[in-house]
Amino acid sequence: MGLPPDAWKAASVALLALMFVGAGVMHFVRPRMFEAIVPPSLPWPRTAVLVSGVAEIAGGVGLLVEPLREVAGWALAAMLLAFLPVHVYMLREADRFADLAPRWALWARLPLQFVLVGWVVWAATP
Repeated sequence: MGLPPDAWKAASVALLALMFVGAGVMHFVRPRMFEAIVPPSLPWPRTAVLVSGVAEIAGGVGLLVEPLREVAGWALAAMLLAFLPVHVYMLREADRFADLAPRWALWARLPLQFVLVGWVVWAATP
């Protein structure tokens, strides 16, 4: 016997909220690490890091507020897709980021990003 579908969704919402809030907080705790992975084609890396940190925190908290959950889920899904250029940049410059992640992990992140998008949308929609 497994958990009922509603329990899986509730657990997913809680876990995703924790993940996004935690990731967002890290943007303020270790901003230089995140600035290093911002593609050079984007202006103002510090601003991009701080704005994305706020967005992750807001989205994670929004998942916990039922009237906001669906909007927060779609916003987080859009943000995850917007982060794809960062993942591609890191993969293209894998040697530069070897201390952060091995090349295989950078490759794995690309399809996993779409899995995460699907998980967020599934958990956030009624």
